Amino acid sequence: MRTRQTALAILLLLFAVTAAAQAPAPPAAEEPELFNRTDAMIPMRDGARLETVILTPKDAKEPLPILLTRSPYGVPPKDFRYTAKNLEQLAELMADGYVFVVQNIRGRFQSEGQFIMIRPLRDPHDAKAVDESTDAYDTVDWLVKNVPNNNGRVGIRGVSYAGFTTAMALASPHPALKAVSEQASPADMFLGDDFHHNGAFRLDYAFEYVALLESDKEANTTFAFDTYDLYDWYLRLGGLGNVNKLHFHDRMPTWNDFVEHPDYDSYWRIRSFDSSLRASSVPNLNVAGWWDQEDFYGPQRIYQLLEANDSKQLNYFVAGPWNHGGWAGGPGDRLGPVDFGGSTSQHFRAQIQAPWFRYWLHGKGTLGLKEATTFQTGSNQWKSYDSWPPKNASPRKLYFHAGRKLSFDPPAETGDDAFDSYVSDPANPVPYRPRPIRSFQTPDWPVWLVQDQRFVDHRPDVLTWQTDPLQEEVVVTGDIVADLFAATSGTDSDWIVKLIDVFPEDYAPEQKPDAAAQPDVPVLTGGYQLIIADEVFRGRYRNSFERPEPIPAGKVLEYKIGLHTNDHVFGKGHRIMVQVQSTWFPLIDRNPQKFVFNIYEAADSDYVSATQRIYRSADAPSSIILPIVPAP
Repeated sequence: MRTRQTALAILLLLFAVTAAAQAPAPPAAEEPELFNRTDAMIPMRDGARLETVILTPKDAKEPLPILLTRSPYGVPPKDFRYTAKNLEQLAELMADGYVFVVQNIRGRFQSEGQFIMIRPLRDPHDAKAVDESTDAYDTVDWLVKNVPNNNGRVGIRGVSYAGFTTAMALASPHPALKAVSEQASPADMFLGDDFHHNGAFRLDYAFEYVALLESDKEANTTFAFDTYDLYDWYLRLGGLGNVNKLHFHDRMPTWNDFVEHPDYDSYWRIRSFDSSLRASSVPNLNVAGWWDQEDFYGPQRIYQLLEANDSKQLNYFVAGPWNHGGWAGGPGDRLGPVDFGGSTSQHFRAQIQAPWFRYWLHGKGTLGLKEATTFQTGSNQWKSYDSWPPKNASPRKLYFHAGRKLSFDPPAETGDDAFDSYVSDPANPVPYRPRPIRSFQTPDWPVWLVQDQRFVDHRPDVLTWQTDPLQEEVVVTGDIVADLFAATSGTDSDWIVKLIDVFPEDYAPEQKPDAAAQPDVPVLTGGYQLIIADEVFRGRYRNSFERPEPIPAGKVLEYKIGLHTNDHVFGKGHRIMVQVQSTWFPLIDRNPQKFVFNIYEAADSDYVSATQRIYRSADAPSSIILPIVPAP
């Protein structure tokens, strides 16, 4: 749910444009502006007024629909020029004609009221209560009554936090709300999105994001680190109990909530969409990126919740080869070193998103979408499915074997010594990307999930298994699950699993004609280790996220860890690799590996080394469960 610091980048994020966008060169003096701007303070039912910018096309010849985005990041600055060049990322939508509206949610910048991070749904029995759903309703109601020459149809769209406010609008939609597109919204901040994954705390992101939004009501504030490599800074921080003691001093409400709610209690449950989304009368286009480094879980979960009662077929799913918001701007022909052979983001905007809103808000064209549309990586092809995940996938187990081998054949080895082991030391955690590690607002963060994993596979605290070179393609489409049989000498542990596509040693990418003119563009090389799916699981929650328990030291336990859905082809000659480790720092906070009741109050002395064992016997057959479909 990040933002950017330049005025243009903030505007582009509000319009759901890629985080990689850069401020454009000043436009030529003669370039005309395309929109008239109106500033409004729109009243909500409790009297709070929300800062809103309304952009009406100057060349409008007929009543137009309204397309609304609601976020906490700020509205376009007063001196922004609404030219074709400055708004080129909106070209596909502007061609159809919309009144664009951007609004700050309550408590941010000039919007009145109190800002509450991921504000939960109101108590329906409290007539005076408000939430993002009521604010969306009141905003839509005001817009259709007060914006001249609108056609009475409103759409809402947004990425990340603006995706969250989009999804919240579905809880009690205004009758004029005719279509939404929830894009990269968080769905559950404890189980799978920005702040936690399976109970494991996302340290660097959460720390920096809280500082960004809660340091100053009228600004996005970057925390002033005094160390270049933040791996060192967070390691020097010590236990999480030092955050308030040394830096936040109890002034950040969300951080205080982390400390007071270390487990999956009512605080987290009421902020999850499980408690609010069951069905919707408004069409919703859910959008996700395979390498979304922030909210990959959210749009999948929201799609699943709505799909359970989607008798009117209004719920759709799209996923592509993007990082967080990467579909919303730029060509999308590559992510880091990975080349997709075509402009995937542009394809989404022109062939999926624009027709979506055109159909529902203008009443023109045909929908032309199946239930799910995904970009299949590896084959670099768009695919359409009648359901997601598709029903023709067959789960097959890829087993861990001695000699660090993976095979579809189950292990025959028996006995208590059929395991591989490593020592996990919280004083020397595994970095999650190559050092130096910088802030999540620097260029490395959006692409870290596609970085070559060879930077860690030599470490003694990272175990690696891989197949022989594949004799034929392996097509993986659907839910991927890690089935680990593991033991620890400690009483708590994190288990991190990465599914990796290893490129052939002789792999050489096809050189494009303009490659010589772009010497700094990274390319895949022979042996490249590309993450396809990954996840972390905090062992204390193996039986319940509500009631953590110590892990019995030395006991072999089974952990089933969902690695989410995907659509990928492991090519002929490639290898399938799995890596397992227990630290991923500072993306994930260090597990003390000694059970403590509240990790956010852990002392430095609570952190201890532990010996980890991953079993691969006939009785304890660790594996990755792959949803395999027949190769074409």
